Amino acid sequence: MLFLKHTFRDQTPLYVFVAVLFLVGVIFGALMVGALTLDQQQDLAGYLDNFFVKMNQGNSSGSTYMDIAMLHLKWVGLIWVLGLSVIGLPGILILDFLKGVLIGFTVGYMVGQYSWKGLLLAMVSVAPHNLLVIPVILICSVAAITFSLHMIKSRFFMNRNGSVKRPLTSYIGLTVAMAGLMLAISSFETWITPLLMQWVAPLFV
Repeated sequence: MLFLKHTFRDQTPLYVFVAVLFLVGVIFGALMVGALTLDQQQDLAGYLDNFFVKMNQGNSSGSTYMDIAMLHLKWVGLIWVLGLSVIGLPGILILDFLKGVLIGFTVGYMVGQYSWKGLLLAMVSVAPHNLLVIPVILICSVAAITFSLHMIKSRFFMNRNGSVKRPLTSYIGLTVAMAGLMLAISSFETWITPLLMQWVAPLFV
């Protein structure tokens, strides 16, 4: 419990740092939209037009619950593995940045391509589940960084024989809890998000 207390209450600067890194990724992703070539823009537009036609006809995106759940769990699992090693610290930060880039690029393209309709589309297709996914990823990232720093301090700067059993158990427990939240979020993304997208799809066909 002590490790969890430190993670949630005493790591405010770390949470701020990770959140800012994520926001920088969002901005960078949005700026990447302007770097697309004309051919790339046409390819994306054609894909989206075809997607909206299918959604308007009542067809789903084709993604199953397991597909979506496994995608989210891979993020959590990869962050957890990186947190077990000191050399994984940069990888955690890179993942947070890339997550921001993906979201920023997606929302930026929608708004740039479809104006206010694109903003509406982003609000129903990207925002709802990511409002939950992003905090989970940030919590996992801070926990992973905190555990790695604990390992560095206990093994290199303090007592090399210091036990890591309690921090490791807490770290695993937190990760399992976050994975459970990801499974619940995946349910929303699988069955609720497509319904919201079908509601706005007629605006794009």
